[in-house]
Amino acid sequence: MGQPVERNTGEAAQQPPLPPGQRLQRGWPVTHYGPVPRFRPERWDFRVFGATADGDKHCWSHEEFTALPYSTVVADLHCVTKFSMLGAEWGGIPARTVLESAPPAPGVTHVMVWAEYGFSSNMRLSDFVSERALFATHKDGELLTAEHGFPLRLIVPHLYAWKGPKWVRGVEYMTADRRGFWEERGYHNVGDPWKEQRYSYQEEPGEGPEL
Repeated sequence: MGQPVERNTGEAAQQPPLPPGQRLQRGWPVTHYGPVPRFRPERWDFRVFGATADGDKHCWSHEEFTALPYSTVVADLHCVTKFSMLGAEWGGIPARTVLESAPPAPGVTHVMVWAEYGFSSNMRLSDFVSERALFATHKDGELLTAEHGFPLRLIVPHLYAWKGPKWVRGVEYMTADRRGFWEERGYHNVGDPWKEQRYSYQEEPGEGPEL
């Protein structure tokens, strides 16, 4: 007979699992690079451009974009600075809705998500089309605050949080990968927290363009 299995019935056993190297965070720290942009609804627009299926650029005003079908996702947020916030309810427009409204050309493999001040984050199209990827306007039923990305931030729960920028303004469809802001500055091109893909020196062949 095999050895009896020990079962931990204490608090640690009740904690949801965390990716390697992460710690559970109570509350939601504010982390970003640069100042918080001022929201001007009359000037704000959301653009999809690059290798679109019809070759055109697609634009929405703030009123038009927030009128798109609303959905919610309960998902964790894993910051590369090693904190994890679990079980938040994010509300907003699914990334798949954007893809359906402005389809990519057949050769698109990656997207670049653009935000205020020219900030950018790249990811594989296969990550962007996840059914849990969401352009969030709300957290736990309340509008995001400016410090946390209002009016729009991208949530991609299976990647580190930096892959989903705050203050998003558009998406570029790409037929080849190109590094975004932090990916050019030493962070991993893929950013999977469950594989602890924090830094570019950890990249395996084929996981990103040459630096």
